[in-house]
Amino acid sequence: MVHIIAKFFWGVPVLLIFLAINQGLVAGQLRETWKEGISAIAKVEEFDTTNRADVTYGYIHLLVTLPDGQTIEHEKMSLPQSLWSRVKGQDSLQVLVRPGAPQEIVIEQLMPAHWLIAASQMGISLIGAILSGLLAFFWNKALRRA
Repeated sequence: MVHIIAKFFWGVPVLLIFLAINQGLVAGQLRETWKEGISAIAKVEEFDTTNRADVTYGYIHLLVTLPDGQTIEHEKMSLPQSLWSRVKGQDSLQVLVRPGAPQEIVIEQLMPAHWLIAASQMGISLIGAILSGLLAFFWNKALRRA
């Protein structure tokens, strides 16, 4: 039974690698929108918070009117408490927009911190993948000897 669990443990570093790739893509997409996005003012339609003991985060509902008159609505943009509290109570926010992009709207004021969170999560996932990969390797190697 232990041999089977040791083989399945290889899934942990694989999943962490996929998570690192995902967070790297998010960080890259945030940066692209920040660098190439159209500057606009977003009207804050609504704030909504979730206060659970394990996690506190908020949702923000933005309505963005671009310089060409196009309107983009972004409902339930999730923000962790550390970022959400920085924009709470504001009626409008300066944003950068890339219509149709995976990260379509970036709040200028939060961008450096938002990017840093995604990049940090990528790094932490990579470190976890390396460490769990080493653990899986040596565990399986020890079991083969036994």
